[in-house]
Amino acid sequence: MVVGKVLRVSGPLVIAEGMRGSMVYEVVYVGDDKLIGEIIGLQEDRAFIQVYEDTSGLRVGEEVEGTGHLLSAELGPGIVGKVFDGLQRPLSVLGSLIGPFIKKGVKVNSLPRDVKWPFTRSSTLKPGDKIEPGMVLGSVQETPLIEHKIMVPPGVSGTLKEISPDGDYTIEDTIAVVDLGGGKLKEIQMMQKWPVRKPRPYTKRLEPVEPLITGTRVLDMMFPIARGGKAAVPGGFGSGKTVLLQTLTKWARTQLNIYVGCGERGNEMSDALHSFLKLKDPKSGRPLAEKAVFIANTSNMPVAARETSVFLGVTIGEYFRDMGYDVLMVADSTSRWAEAMREISARLEEMPGEEGFPAYLGSRLAEFYERSGRVVCSGSPTREGSLTIVGAVSPPGADFSEPVTQNTLRYIGTLIALDIALANRRHFPAVSWLMSYSLYVESVERWWRKLFNDWLQVRNEALKILQRENELMEIVRLVGPDALPDDDKLLLDAARMIREDFLQQNAFHPVDAYSPPEKTVMMLKAILEFYHEADKALSSGVSLQKIRELPLRVKIARMKEVPGEKFAETFKSLIDEIHKTFSELIGGEKK
Repeated sequence: MVVGKVLRVSGPLVIAEGMRGSMVYEVVYVGDDKLIGEIIGLQEDRAFIQVYEDTSGLRVGEEVEGTGHLLSAELGPGIVGKVFDGLQRPLSVLGSLIGPFIKKGVKVNSLPRDVKWPFTRSSTLKPGDKIEPGMVLGSVQETPLIEHKIMVPPGVSGTLKEISPDGDYTIEDTIAVVDLGGGKLKEIQMMQKWPVRKPRPYTKRLEPVEPLITGTRVLDMMFPIARGGKAAVPGGFGSGKTVLLQTLTKWARTQLNIYVGCGERGNEMSDALHSFLKLKDPKSGRPLAEKAVFIANTSNMPVAARETSVFLGVTIGEYFRDMGYDVLMVADSTSRWAEAMREISARLEEMPGEEGFPAYLGSRLAEFYERSGRVVCSGSPTREGSLTIVGAVSPPGADFSEPVTQNTLRYIGTLIALDIALANRRHFPAVSWLMSYSLYVESVERWWRKLFNDWLQVRNEALKILQRENELMEIVRLVGPDALPDDDKLLLDAARMIREDFLQQNAFHPVDAYSPPEKTVMMLKAILEFYHEADKALSSGVSLQKIRELPLRVKIARMKEVPGEKFAETFKSLIDEIHKTFSELIGGEKK
Protein backbone atom coordinates (compact mmCIF):
# COMPACT_ATOMS: atom_id res chain seq x y z
CA MET A 1 0.00 0.00 0.00
CA VAL A 2 1.45 3.33 -1.12
CA VAL A 3 1.26 6.26 1.33
CA GLY A 4 2.18 9.77 0.20
CA LYS A 5 1.75 13.37 1.31
CA VAL A 6 -0.37 16.23 -0.02
CA LEU A 7 1.86 18.67 -1.86
CA ARG A 8 -0.69 21.09 -3.33
CA VAL A 9 -4.46 21.60 -3.29
CA SER A 10 -6.24 23.32 -6.18
CA GLY A 11 -9.97 22.84 -5.81
CA PRO A 12 -10.88 19.24 -6.71
CA LEU A 13 -7.31 18.63 -7.93
CA VAL A 14 -4.73 17.47 -5.38
CA ILE A 15 -1.05 16.86 -6.13
CA ALA A 16 0.64 14.34 -3.83
CA GLU A 17 4.28 13.27 -3.56
CA GLY A 18 5.74 9.96 -2.49
CA MET A 19 3.26 8.00 -4.64
CA ARG A 20 5.76 5.93 -6.62
CA GLY A 21 4.25 2.49 -7.33
CA SER A 22 0.70 3.78 -7.77
CA MET A 23 -1.28 3.31 -10.99
CA VAL A 24 -3.46 5.59 -13.07
CA TYR A 25 -7.17 5.46 -12.10
CA GLU A 26 -6.31 3.94 -8.71
CA VAL A 27 -8.63 4.95 -5.87
CA VAL A 28 -6.93 6.82 -3.04
CA TYR A 29 -8.03 8.27 0.31
CA VAL A 30 -6.88 11.86 0.76
CA GLY A 31 -6.27 13.63 4.07
CA ASP A 32 -7.48 13.04 7.60
CA ASP A 33 -11.10 12.88 6.39
CA LYS A 34 -10.25 10.07 3.93
CA LEU A 35 -11.73 11.90 0.96
CA ILE A 36 -12.30 9.62 -2.02
CA GLY A 37 -10.12 10.44 -5.02
CA GLU A 38 -8.78 8.89 -8.20
CA ILE A 39 -5.30 9.22 -9.68
CA ILE A 40 -5.62 10.76 -13.15
CA GLY A 41 -1.91 11.28 -13.84
CA LEU A 42 1.53 10.21 -12.61
CA GLN A 43 4.87 12.01 -12.95
CA GLU A 44 7.81 10.29 -11.25
CA ASP A 45 6.69 10.04 -7.60
CA ARG A 46 3.99 12.68 -7.94
CA ALA A 47 0.33 11.77 -8.39
CA PHE A 48 -2.36 14.07 -9.75
CA ILE A 49 -5.54 13.18 -7.92
CA GLN A 50 -9.09 14.05 -8.87
CA VAL A 51 -10.94 14.28 -5.55
CA TYR A 52 -14.64 13.52 -5.64
CA GLU A 53 -15.51 15.43 -2.46
CA ASP A 54 -15.14 18.96 -1.11
CA THR A 55 -11.43 19.67 -0.47
CA SER A 56 -11.90 22.80 1.64
CA GLY A 57 -9.82 22.53 4.82
CA LEU A 58 -7.41 20.01 3.31
CA ARG A 59 -3.83 20.94 4.31
CA VAL A 60 -0.42 20.36 2.75
CA GLY A 61 1.31 17.40 4.41
CA GLU A 62 -1.77 15.32 5.14
CA GLU A 63 -1.52 11.65 4.18
CA VAL A 64 -2.67 10.18 0.87
CA GLU A 65 -3.33 6.47 1.10
CA GLY A 66 -3.47 4.24 -2.01
CA THR A 67 -5.89 1.32 -2.13
CA GLY A 68 -4.40 -0.63 -5.02
CA HIS A 69 -7.85 -0.89 -6.63
CA LEU A 70 -9.48 0.84 -9.57
CA LEU A 71 -12.68 2.80 -9.10
CA SER A 72 -15.29 0.03 -9.33
CA ALA A 73 -19.02 -0.52 -9.15
CA GLU A 74 -20.64 -3.08 -6.88
CA LEU A 75 -22.93 -5.21 -9.03
CA GLY A 76 -25.51 -7.52 -7.54
CA PRO A 77 -29.03 -7.68 -6.08
CA GLY A 78 -30.07 -4.40 -4.46
CA ILE A 79 -29.42 -2.02 -7.37
CA VAL A 80 -32.88 -1.71 -8.94
CA GLY A 81 -35.17 1.00 -7.62
CA LYS A 82 -32.38 2.71 -5.68
CA VAL A 83 -30.87 6.21 -5.87
CA PHE A 84 -27.08 6.46 -5.87
CA ASP A 85 -24.67 9.37 -6.12
CA GLY A 86 -21.79 9.41 -8.61
CA LEU A 87 -19.68 7.15 -6.35
CA GLN A 88 -22.54 4.63 -5.94
CA ARG A 89 -23.27 5.67 -2.39
CA PRO A 90 -26.97 4.99 -1.67
CA LEU A 91 -28.51 8.40 -0.99
CA SER A 92 -31.48 7.01 0.95
CA VAL A 93 -29.09 5.29 3.40
CA LEU A 94 -26.96 8.43 3.70
CA GLY A 95 -30.08 10.51 4.29
CA SER A 96 -31.13 8.34 7.21
CA LEU A 97 -27.60 8.36 8.66
CA ILE A 98 -26.46 11.97 8.32
CA GLY A 99 -29.38 14.01 7.00
CA PRO A 100 -30.06 15.77 3.68
CA PHE A 101 -26.48 16.89 2.98
CA ILE A 102 -23.58 14.50 2.42
CA LYS A 103 -20.65 15.09 4.76
CA LYS A 104 -17.02 14.75 3.73
CA GLY A 105 -15.40 11.34 3.99
CA VAL A 106 -18.65 9.41 4.54
CA LYS A 107 -18.34 5.81 3.33
CA VAL A 108 -21.15 3.30 3.17
CA ASN A 109 -21.58 0.08 1.23
CA SER A 110 -23.21 0.53 -2.15
CA LEU A 111 -25.33 -2.61 -1.72
CA PRO A 112 -26.82 -3.78 1.59
CA ARG A 113 -24.83 -6.57 3.23
CA ASP A 114 -27.50 -7.62 5.74
CA VAL A 115 -30.40 -8.24 3.30
CA LYS A 116 -31.05 -11.86 2.36
CA TRP A 117 -32.15 -12.57 -1.19
CA PRO A 118 -34.08 -15.67 -2.35
CA PHE A 119 -31.56 -17.47 -4.60
CA THR A 120 -32.82 -20.09 -7.07
CA ARG A 121 -30.02 -22.18 -8.54
CA SER A 122 -29.94 -23.15 -12.22
CA SER A 123 -31.60 -26.54 -12.71
CA THR A 124 -29.08 -27.53 -15.40
CA LEU A 125 -25.92 -27.09 -13.29
CA LYS A 126 -24.29 -29.80 -11.19
CA PRO A 127 -20.84 -30.30 -9.63
CA GLY A 128 -18.28 -31.29 -12.24
CA ASP A 129 -19.73 -29.07 -14.99
CA LYS A 130 -17.42 -26.79 -16.92
CA ILE A 131 -17.70 -23.14 -15.85
CA GLU A 132 -17.07 -20.17 -18.13
CA PRO A 133 -17.35 -16.38 -17.66
CA GLY A 134 -20.91 -15.08 -17.89
CA MET A 135 -22.56 -18.45 -17.21
CA VAL A 136 -25.83 -18.10 -15.27
CA LEU A 137 -25.61 -19.90 -11.91
CA GLY A 138 -29.09 -18.97 -10.75
CA SER A 139 -31.37 -16.02 -10.20
CA VAL A 140 -32.91 -13.71 -7.61
CA GLN A 141 -36.32 -12.09 -8.08
CA GLU A 142 -35.09 -8.61 -7.17
CA THR A 143 -38.37 -6.83 -8.02
CA PRO A 144 -41.59 -8.15 -9.60
CA LEU A 145 -40.24 -6.84 -12.94
CA ILE A 146 -36.55 -7.80 -12.70
CA GLU A 147 -35.22 -11.33 -12.38
CA HIS A 148 -31.62 -10.69 -11.36
CA LYS A 149 -29.43 -13.37 -12.92
CA ILE A 150 -26.38 -14.37 -10.91
CA MET A 151 -23.51 -14.83 -13.36
CA VAL A 152 -19.96 -16.11 -13.19
CA PRO A 153 -17.69 -13.02 -13.07
CA PRO A 154 -15.52 -12.27 -16.13
CA GLY A 155 -12.15 -14.01 -16.04
CA VAL A 156 -13.35 -17.01 -13.98
CA SER A 157 -13.35 -20.41 -15.68
CA GLY A 158 -12.82 -23.95 -14.47
CA THR A 159 -14.88 -26.79 -13.01
CA LEU A 160 -17.86 -26.37 -10.70
CA LYS A 161 -16.93 -27.91 -7.35
CA GLU A 162 -20.13 -27.05 -5.48
CA ILE A 163 -23.20 -24.84 -5.77
CA SER A 164 -25.52 -23.79 -2.96
CA PRO A 165 -29.11 -25.08 -2.86
CA ASP A 166 -32.12 -22.79 -3.17
CA GLY A 167 -32.42 -20.50 -0.19
CA ASP A 168 -31.91 -17.03 1.23
CA TYR A 169 -28.40 -15.60 1.06
CA THR A 170 -26.68 -12.24 1.46
CA ILE A 171 -24.61 -10.86 -1.42
CA GLU A 172 -21.41 -11.82 0.47
CA ASP A 173 -22.38 -15.45 1.04
CA THR A 174 -20.66 -18.03 -1.16
CA ILE A 175 -23.13 -19.55 -3.62
CA ALA A 176 -20.65 -21.52 -5.74
CA VAL A 177 -17.07 -22.77 -5.63
CA VAL A 178 -15.08 -23.15 -8.86
CA ASP A 179 -11.93 -25.24 -9.22
CA LEU A 180 -9.61 -23.09 -11.34
CA GLY A 181 -7.05 -25.87 -11.72
CA GLY A 182 -3.68 -26.30 -10.06
CA GLY A 183 -5.34 -26.62 -6.66
CA LYS A 184 -6.80 -23.12 -6.77
CA LEU A 185 -10.41 -22.58 -5.73
CA LYS A 186 -12.55 -19.51 -6.41
CA GLU A 187 -15.55 -18.67 -4.24
CA ILE A 188 -18.34 -16.90 -6.14
CA GLN A 189 -20.73 -14.55 -4.40
CA MET A 190 -23.90 -12.89 -5.65
CA MET A 191 -22.00 -9.59 -5.79
CA GLN A 192 -19.17 -8.82 -8.21
CA LYS A 193 -17.10 -5.68 -8.69
CA TRP A 194 -16.15 -4.14 -12.01
CA PRO A 195 -14.00 -1.06 -12.88
CA VAL A 196 -16.33 1.65 -14.16
CA ARG A 197 -13.98 2.80 -16.93
CA LYS A 198 -13.49 -0.68 -18.41
CA PRO A 199 -16.14 -2.07 -20.83
CA ARG A 200 -17.54 -5.44 -19.80
CA PRO A 201 -16.75 -8.31 -22.19
CA TYR A 202 -19.23 -10.02 -24.51
CA THR A 203 -19.09 -12.77 -27.16
CA LYS A 204 -20.14 -10.94 -30.30
CA ARG A 205 -21.38 -7.50 -31.29
CA LEU A 206 -24.56 -7.43 -33.39
CA GLU A 207 -26.01 -4.87 -35.76
CA PRO A 208 -28.84 -2.83 -34.17
CA VAL A 209 -31.80 -3.78 -36.37
CA GLU A 210 -34.84 -3.24 -34.15
CA PRO A 211 -36.24 0.14 -33.10
CA LEU A 212 -36.38 1.22 -29.49
CA ILE A 213 -40.11 1.88 -29.13
CA THR A 214 -40.36 5.01 -27.01
CA GLY A 215 -44.05 5.95 -27.28
CA THR A 216 -42.99 9.39 -28.57
CA ARG A 217 -44.37 9.74 -32.10
CA VAL A 218 -41.73 12.09 -33.52
CA LEU A 219 -39.01 9.60 -32.50
CA ASP A 220 -40.68 6.30 -33.36
CA MET A 221 -41.95 7.48 -36.73
CA MET A 222 -39.57 10.17 -37.95
CA PHE A 223 -36.20 9.74 -36.21
CA PRO A 224 -36.02 6.21 -34.77
CA ILE A 225 -33.43 5.13 -32.22
CA ALA A 226 -32.27 1.55 -32.68
CA ARG A 227 -32.20 -0.80 -29.72
CA GLY A 228 -28.53 -0.86 -28.80
CA GLY A 229 -27.93 2.42 -30.60
CA LYS A 230 -26.79 5.81 -29.40
CA ALA A 231 -28.49 9.18 -29.63
CA ALA A 232 -27.96 12.76 -28.52
CA VAL A 233 -30.51 15.41 -27.55
CA PRO A 234 -28.95 18.87 -27.91
CA GLY A 235 -31.08 21.90 -27.13
CA GLY A 236 -31.01 25.33 -25.57
CA PHE A 237 -32.25 26.22 -22.09
CA GLY A 238 -36.01 25.60 -21.79
CA SER A 239 -36.33 23.52 -24.95
CA GLY A 240 -37.48 20.40 -23.07
CA LYS A 241 -34.42 18.12 -22.87
CA THR A 242 -35.11 16.91 -19.34
CA VAL A 243 -38.81 16.23 -19.98
CA LEU A 244 -37.95 14.30 -23.15
CA LEU A 245 -35.33 12.18 -21.37
CA GLN A 246 -37.70 11.49 -18.50
CA THR A 247 -40.38 10.52 -21.02
CA LEU A 248 -37.97 8.06 -22.65
CA THR A 249 -37.13 6.41 -19.33
CA LYS A 250 -40.80 6.20 -18.40
CA TRP A 251 -42.22 4.66 -21.56
CA ALA A 252 -39.42 3.02 -23.59
CA ARG A 253 -39.96 -0.70 -24.24
CA THR A 254 -36.98 -1.90 -22.23
CA GLN A 255 -36.50 -4.17 -19.22
CA LEU A 256 -34.43 -1.65 -17.25
CA ASN A 257 -33.98 2.12 -17.43
CA ILE A 258 -31.08 4.07 -15.89
CA TYR A 259 -31.47 7.81 -15.34
CA VAL A 260 -28.23 9.70 -14.69
CA GLY A 261 -28.62 13.27 -13.47
CA CYS A 262 -25.21 14.72 -14.30
CA GLY A 263 -24.82 18.29 -13.04
CA GLU A 264 -28.46 19.28 -13.57
CA ARG A 265 -30.77 20.87 -11.00
CA GLY A 266 -31.86 18.85 -8.00
CA ASN A 267 -35.57 19.64 -8.48
CA GLU A 268 -35.47 17.90 -11.88
CA MET A 269 -34.11 14.75 -10.25
CA SER A 270 -36.69 14.86 -7.47
CA ASP A 271 -39.45 15.34 -10.05
CA ALA A 272 -38.27 12.24 -11.92
CA LEU A 273 -38.21 10.21 -8.68
CA HIS A 274 -41.66 11.43 -7.69
CA SER A 275 -43.24 10.61 -11.05
CA PHE A 276 -41.61 7.15 -11.23
CA LEU A 277 -43.22 6.23 -7.93
CA LYS A 278 -46.68 7.14 -9.25
CA LEU A 279 -46.56 5.90 -12.86
CA LYS A 280 -47.16 2.34 -14.01
CA ASP A 281 -45.23 0.32 -16.57
CA PRO A 282 -47.48 0.17 -19.71
CA LYS A 283 -46.70 -3.51 -20.30
CA SER A 284 -47.02 -5.01 -16.81
CA GLY A 285 -48.97 -2.37 -14.87
CA ARG A 286 -46.34 -2.42 -12.09
CA PRO A 287 -44.72 0.78 -10.68
CA LEU A 288 -42.00 2.11 -12.98
CA ALA A 289 -39.55 2.35 -10.06
CA GLU A 290 -39.34 -1.46 -10.10
CA LYS A 291 -37.40 -1.32 -13.39
CA ALA A 292 -35.35 1.86 -12.86
CA VAL A 293 -32.00 2.89 -11.38
CA PHE A 294 -31.25 6.53 -10.51
CA ILE A 295 -27.81 8.11 -10.27
CA ALA A 296 -27.99 11.65 -8.90
CA ASN A 297 -25.02 13.94 -9.21
CA THR A 298 -26.82 17.26 -9.24
CA SER A 299 -25.37 20.76 -9.64
CA ASN A 300 -24.75 21.25 -5.88
CA MET A 301 -22.70 18.05 -5.61
CA PRO A 302 -18.92 17.83 -6.26
CA VAL A 303 -18.09 18.79 -9.84
CA ALA A 304 -15.42 16.12 -10.35
CA ALA A 305 -17.82 13.26 -9.57
CA ARG A 306 -19.87 14.00 -12.70
CA GLU A 307 -17.52 11.87 -14.78
CA THR A 308 -17.86 8.87 -12.48
CA SER A 309 -21.67 9.17 -12.44
CA VAL A 310 -21.76 8.75 -16.23
CA PHE A 311 -19.39 5.76 -16.26
CA LEU A 312 -21.14 4.20 -13.25
CA GLY A 313 -24.44 4.34 -15.15
CA VAL A 314 -22.89 2.70 -18.22
CA THR A 315 -21.30 -0.05 -16.11
CA ILE A 316 -24.61 -0.90 -14.41
CA GLY A 317 -26.25 -0.87 -17.85
CA GLU A 318 -23.69 -3.32 -19.25
CA TYR A 319 -24.17 -5.60 -16.23
CA PHE A 320 -27.91 -5.94 -16.85
CA ARG A 321 -27.27 -6.17 -20.60
CA ASP A 322 -25.14 -9.24 -19.85
CA MET A 323 -28.22 -10.86 -18.30
CA GLY A 324 -29.93 -10.66 -21.70
CA TYR A 325 -32.00 -7.55 -21.01
CA ASP A 326 -32.66 -4.48 -23.14
CA VAL A 327 -31.40 -1.51 -21.13
CA LEU A 328 -31.81 2.22 -21.73
CA MET A 329 -29.47 4.73 -20.12
CA VAL A 330 -30.01 8.49 -20.36
CA ALA A 331 -27.51 11.10 -19.18
CA ASP A 332 -28.65 14.65 -18.43
CA SER A 333 -26.36 16.21 -19.46
CA THR A 334 -22.97 15.41 -20.98
CA SER A 335 -22.24 19.15 -21.26
CA ARG A 336 -22.00 19.43 -17.47
CA TRP A 337 -19.60 16.49 -17.44
CA ALA A 338 -17.52 18.16 -20.18
CA GLU A 339 -17.43 21.39 -18.14
CA ALA A 340 -16.08 19.42 -15.17
CA MET A 341 -13.39 17.99 -17.47
CA ARG A 342 -12.53 21.51 -18.59
CA GLU A 343 -12.12 22.64 -14.99
CA ILE A 344 -9.83 19.73 -14.07
CA SER A 345 -7.83 20.19 -17.28
CA ALA A 346 -7.28 23.86 -16.50
CA ARG A 347 -6.04 23.04 -13.00
CA LEU A 348 -3.64 20.48 -14.53
CA GLU A 349 -2.36 23.33 -16.72
CA GLU A 350 -2.89 21.25 -19.86
CA MET A 351 -2.87 22.86 -23.30
CA PRO A 352 -6.52 23.81 -23.90
CA GLY A 353 -8.45 22.90 -27.04
CA GLU A 354 -11.37 24.74 -28.57
CA GLU A 355 -13.24 27.01 -26.10
CA GLY A 356 -10.97 25.81 -23.28
CA PHE A 357 -12.14 22.18 -23.38
CA PRO A 358 -9.37 19.58 -23.13
CA ALA A 359 -7.95 18.20 -26.38
CA TYR A 360 -9.12 14.70 -25.35
CA LEU A 361 -12.80 15.73 -25.10
CA GLY A 362 -13.70 13.71 -28.20
CA SER A 363 -12.00 10.54 -27.01
CA ARG A 364 -13.74 10.71 -23.61
CA LEU A 365 -17.12 11.10 -25.31
CA ALA A 366 -16.24 8.16 -27.57
CA GLU A 367 -15.38 5.99 -24.53
CA PHE A 368 -18.86 6.73 -23.21
CA TYR A 369 -21.01 6.32 -26.33
CA GLU A 370 -19.14 3.32 -27.73
CA ARG A 371 -20.20 1.22 -24.75
CA SER A 372 -23.70 1.05 -26.18
CA GLY A 373 -24.60 -1.85 -28.44
CA ARG A 374 -26.56 -5.02 -29.04
CA VAL A 375 -24.49 -8.09 -28.20
CA VAL A 376 -24.44 -11.85 -27.79
CA CYS A 377 -23.71 -12.18 -24.07
CA SER A 378 -20.88 -14.26 -22.64
CA GLY A 379 -21.61 -17.67 -21.14
CA SER A 380 -24.60 -19.97 -21.26
CA PRO A 381 -27.49 -20.14 -21.82
CA THR A 382 -27.13 -18.19 -25.09
CA ARG A 383 -28.80 -14.80 -24.80
CA GLU A 384 -28.81 -11.39 -26.45
CA GLY A 385 -28.85 -8.06 -24.65
CA SER A 386 -28.66 -4.41 -25.60
CA LEU A 387 -27.64 -1.11 -24.04
CA THR A 388 -29.05 2.04 -25.65
CA ILE A 389 -27.46 5.36 -24.65
CA VAL A 390 -29.15 8.75 -25.00
CA GLY A 391 -27.20 11.79 -23.86
CA ALA A 392 -28.51 15.33 -23.51
CA VAL A 393 -26.27 18.20 -24.59
CA SER A 394 -26.75 21.76 -23.30
CA PRO A 395 -25.01 24.07 -25.79
CA PRO A 396 -24.77 27.65 -24.48
CA GLY A 397 -27.19 29.88 -26.35
CA ALA A 398 -28.44 26.85 -28.35
CA ASP A 399 -25.27 27.09 -30.45
CA PHE A 400 -24.85 23.64 -32.00
CA SER A 401 -21.41 24.56 -33.36
CA GLU A 402 -19.83 24.43 -29.88
CA PRO A 403 -17.28 21.62 -29.18
CA VAL A 404 -19.39 19.23 -27.05
CA THR A 405 -22.21 19.06 -29.61
CA GLN A 406 -19.85 18.76 -32.58
CA ASN A 407 -17.77 16.01 -30.94
CA THR A 408 -20.93 14.16 -29.94
CA LEU A 409 -22.17 14.15 -33.56
CA ARG A 410 -19.17 12.03 -34.53
CA TYR A 411 -20.32 9.05 -32.46
CA ILE A 412 -24.12 8.98 -32.45
CA GLY A 413 -26.63 7.39 -34.82
CA THR A 414 -29.65 9.59 -34.06
CA LEU A 415 -29.64 13.35 -33.56
CA ILE A 416 -32.74 14.65 -31.77
CA ALA A 417 -32.21 18.39 -32.18
CA LEU A 418 -34.48 20.55 -30.04
CA ASP A 419 -35.49 23.93 -31.45
CA ILE A 420 -35.94 26.80 -29.00
CA ALA A 421 -38.30 28.51 -31.49
CA LEU A 422 -40.66 25.52 -31.35
CA ALA A 423 -40.46 25.53 -27.55
CA ASN A 424 -41.36 29.23 -27.49
CA ARG A 425 -44.45 28.37 -29.56
CA ARG A 426 -45.29 25.70 -26.98
CA HIS A 427 -44.76 22.91 -29.50
CA PHE A 428 -43.51 19.96 -27.43
CA PRO A 429 -41.55 17.82 -27.86
CA ALA A 430 -39.67 20.63 -29.63
CA VAL A 431 -37.86 18.26 -32.02
CA SER A 432 -36.76 20.04 -35.17
CA TRP A 433 -37.72 17.98 -38.24
CA LEU A 434 -35.28 20.04 -40.32
CA MET A 435 -32.14 19.50 -38.19
CA SER A 436 -32.75 16.04 -36.71
CA TYR A 437 -31.74 12.81 -38.43
CA SER A 438 -31.48 9.06 -37.86
CA LEU A 439 -28.92 6.72 -39.40
CA TYR A 440 -30.97 3.73 -38.27
CA VAL A 441 -33.95 4.23 -40.63
CA GLU A 442 -32.93 1.56 -43.13
CA SER A 443 -31.93 -0.88 -40.35
CA VAL A 444 -35.23 -0.68 -38.46
CA GLU A 445 -37.40 -0.54 -41.59
CA ARG A 446 -37.39 -4.34 -41.81
CA TRP A 447 -38.89 -4.55 -38.32
CA TRP A 448 -41.56 -1.95 -39.11
CA ARG A 449 -42.41 -3.75 -42.36
CA LYS A 450 -43.80 -6.66 -40.33
CA LEU A 451 -46.41 -4.32 -38.82
CA PHE A 452 -46.90 -1.86 -41.70
CA ASN A 453 -45.52 -2.62 -45.13
CA ASP A 454 -45.61 1.07 -46.08
CA TRP A 455 -43.98 2.53 -42.93
CA LEU A 456 -40.99 4.02 -44.76
CA GLN A 457 -43.17 5.43 -47.55
CA VAL A 458 -45.52 7.11 -45.04
CA ARG A 459 -42.59 8.54 -43.05
CA ASN A 460 -40.81 9.92 -46.09
CA GLU A 461 -43.97 11.51 -47.50
CA ALA A 462 -44.68 13.30 -44.19
CA LEU A 463 -41.10 14.64 -44.04
CA LYS A 464 -41.35 15.87 -47.65
CA ILE A 465 -44.52 17.78 -46.80
CA LEU A 466 -42.81 19.40 -43.82
CA GLN A 467 -39.76 20.32 -45.87
CA ARG A 468 -41.93 21.75 -48.65
CA GLU A 469 -43.80 23.77 -46.01
CA ASN A 470 -40.52 25.32 -44.90
CA GLU A 471 -39.77 26.37 -48.49
CA LEU A 472 -43.26 27.85 -48.98
CA MET A 473 -43.07 29.79 -45.71
CA GLU A 474 -40.23 31.82 -47.21
CA ILE A 475 -42.63 32.96 -49.94
CA VAL A 476 -45.43 33.56 -47.44
CA ARG A 477 -43.18 35.80 -45.36
CA LEU A 478 -42.33 37.86 -48.45
CA VAL A 479 -45.67 38.22 -50.28
CA GLY A 480 -48.28 36.75 -47.90
CA PRO A 481 -50.33 33.52 -48.07
CA ASP A 482 -52.88 34.82 -50.60
CA ALA A 483 -50.25 34.76 -53.35
CA LEU A 484 -50.00 30.97 -53.19
CA PRO A 485 -52.09 28.67 -55.42
CA ASP A 486 -54.74 26.53 -53.71
CA ASP A 487 -52.75 23.30 -53.96
CA ASP A 488 -49.86 24.90 -52.03
CA LYS A 489 -52.31 26.31 -49.48
CA LEU A 490 -53.68 22.79 -49.04
CA LEU A 491 -50.14 21.47 -48.51
CA LEU A 492 -49.58 24.08 -45.79
CA ASP A 493 -52.81 22.90 -44.14
CA ALA A 494 -51.59 19.27 -44.31
CA ALA A 495 -48.22 20.26 -42.83
CA ARG A 496 -50.00 22.06 -40.01
CA MET A 497 -52.06 18.93 -39.29
CA ILE A 498 -48.88 16.82 -39.18
CA ARG A 499 -47.23 19.31 -36.82
CA GLU A 500 -50.12 19.97 -34.45
CA ASP A 501 -52.13 16.74 -34.61
CA PHE A 502 -49.27 14.24 -34.88
CA LEU A 503 -45.83 15.59 -33.88
CA GLN A 504 -47.10 17.62 -30.93
CA GLN A 505 -47.53 15.34 -27.92
CA ASN A 506 -48.41 16.02 -24.29
CA ALA A 507 -45.96 14.20 -22.01
CA PHE A 508 -48.30 14.69 -19.01
CA HIS A 509 -51.60 13.60 -20.64
CA PRO A 510 -52.95 10.27 -19.32
CA VAL A 511 -53.50 8.93 -22.88
CA ASP A 512 -51.29 11.02 -25.15
CA ALA A 513 -48.12 10.56 -23.06
CA TYR A 514 -47.57 7.11 -24.61
CA SER A 515 -48.43 6.31 -28.21
CA PRO A 516 -48.12 2.61 -29.19
CA PRO A 517 -46.38 1.99 -32.54
CA GLU A 518 -49.60 0.82 -34.24
CA LYS A 519 -51.44 3.97 -33.19
CA THR A 520 -48.50 6.15 -34.26
CA VAL A 521 -48.46 4.86 -37.83
CA MET A 522 -52.26 4.85 -38.22
CA MET A 523 -52.49 8.46 -37.00
CA LEU A 524 -50.08 9.65 -39.67
CA LYS A 525 -51.75 7.51 -42.34
CA ALA A 526 -55.13 9.08 -41.51
CA ILE A 527 -53.70 12.61 -41.92
CA LEU A 528 -52.07 11.71 -45.24
CA GLU A 529 -55.24 10.00 -46.47
CA PHE A 530 -57.17 13.19 -45.71
CA TYR A 531 -54.58 15.19 -47.66
CA HIS A 532 -54.72 12.84 -50.68
CA GLU A 533 -58.53 12.90 -50.82
CA ALA A 534 -58.57 16.67 -50.33
CA ASP A 535 -56.10 17.07 -53.20
CA LYS A 536 -58.37 15.00 -55.47
CA ALA A 537 -61.37 17.08 -54.41
CA LEU A 538 -59.47 20.30 -55.10
CA SER A 539 -58.59 19.04 -58.60
CA SER A 540 -62.29 18.21 -59.15
CA GLY A 541 -63.32 21.79 -58.49
CA VAL A 542 -64.18 21.67 -54.75
CA SER A 543 -63.21 24.97 -53.13
CA LEU A 544 -60.44 25.04 -50.53
CA GLN A 545 -62.79 26.84 -48.14
CA LYS A 546 -65.22 23.89 -48.14
CA ILE A 547 -62.38 21.50 -47.37
CA ARG A 548 -61.16 23.70 -44.52
CA GLU A 549 -64.66 23.84 -43.00
CA LEU A 550 -65.09 20.06 -42.82
CA PRO A 551 -65.85 18.90 -39.22
CA LEU A 552 -63.73 15.85 -40.07
CA ARG A 553 -60.60 17.88 -39.28
CA VAL A 554 -61.68 18.15 -35.64
CA LYS A 555 -61.97 14.35 -35.41
CA ILE A 556 -58.47 13.98 -36.85
CA ALA A 557 -57.13 16.51 -34.33
CA ARG A 558 -58.64 14.45 -31.48
CA MET A 559 -57.12 11.13 -32.57
CA LYS A 560 -54.33 11.50 -30.00
CA GLU A 561 -56.88 11.30 -27.16
CA VAL A 562 -58.10 7.82 -28.25
CA PRO A 563 -56.49 5.01 -26.20
CA GLY A 564 -54.18 2.71 -28.14
CA GLU A 565 -56.23 -0.46 -27.59
CA LYS A 566 -59.29 1.18 -29.20
CA PHE A 567 -57.46 2.96 -32.00
CA ALA A 568 -57.68 0.32 -34.75
CA GLU A 569 -61.47 0.56 -34.71
CA THR A 570 -61.34 4.37 -34.63
CA PHE A 571 -58.88 4.42 -37.53
CA LYS A 572 -61.07 2.21 -39.70
CA SER A 573 -64.18 4.33 -39.11
CA LEU A 574 -62.18 7.52 -39.68
CA ILE A 575 -60.80 6.31 -43.05
CA ASP A 576 -64.32 5.27 -44.12
CA GLU A 577 -65.63 8.70 -43.13
CA ILE A 578 -62.82 10.45 -45.06
CA HIS A 579 -63.67 8.54 -48.25
CA LYS A 580 -67.40 9.04 -47.83
CA THR A 581 -67.11 12.78 -47.08
CA PHE A 582 -64.94 13.54 -50.10
CA SER A 583 -67.03 11.34 -52.41
CA GLU A 584 -70.09 13.37 -51.45
CA LEU A 585 -68.16 16.64 -51.92
CA ILE A 586 -66.93 15.68 -55.38
CA GLY A 587 -70.36 14.29 -56.35
CA GLY A 588 -72.09 17.47 -55.23
CA GLU A 589 -69.60 19.57 -57.20
CA LYS A 590 -70.24 17.57 -60.39
CA LYS A 591 -74.01 18.02 -60.04
